[in-house]
Amino acid sequence: MDDMNRSCRDFTAVLASGEPTPGGGGAAALCGAVGAALCGMVASLTTGRKRYEAVETEIQQLLKRTNALQDELLEQAAADAEGFLPLRRAYGIPKDDPARERVMQRAAEAACAAPLRIMELCADALDAAGRLADIGSRLAVSDAGCAAAILKGALEAASLNVLVNTKTMTDRAAAQRLNERCFALLERGAEGERIFRAVREQLT
Repeated sequence: MDDMNRSCRDFTAVLASGEPTPGGGGAAALCGAVGAALCGMVASLTTGRKRYEAVETEIQQLLKRTNALQDELLEQAAADAEGFLPLRRAYGIPKDDPARERVMQRAAEAACAAPLRIMELCADALDAAGRLADIGSRLAVSDAGCAAAILKGALEAASLNVLVNTKTMTDRAAAQRLNERCFALLERGAEGERIFRAVREQLT
């Protein structure tokens, strides 16, 4: 079953269980989707308002963009679970099997794909949150700040799912390449803190 078709209560119950998936990656994807949805909320509350007609076209673009990001983040929850399965099987290969190292390496690399994509999507959503905090409805500026805080957390959470896999890789050059992508995306996550602080200053 696609975990994103479960109720929130069912999803968190499975998350809290001994099942290997969903795990941190799936949780990060869900949180990222919530952050993107909040961006969509700000855009929806702004569009069509006379006070914001000067930015109407951009708001409509942001609404379309954040809706797409929300949908893809939900899809990445399932992708993360699917990406982990080969690695789970690889851990079961006897340590004296000469194929184990090669299979583990390939599976670990594959398991990094979804978390890295989750990070990219969260970073893109953070860009949208920042713009919405600037031009969106003042009545919803706190929601833009909430979106930024959630997206930053989701991005950082996903990064740990990359690093836990690269740590197991025997091909250190491949691990380094993936880590560099991860760290570059983490730098984009700093935008979340900037947005949060800017919104907080408006509210205090």
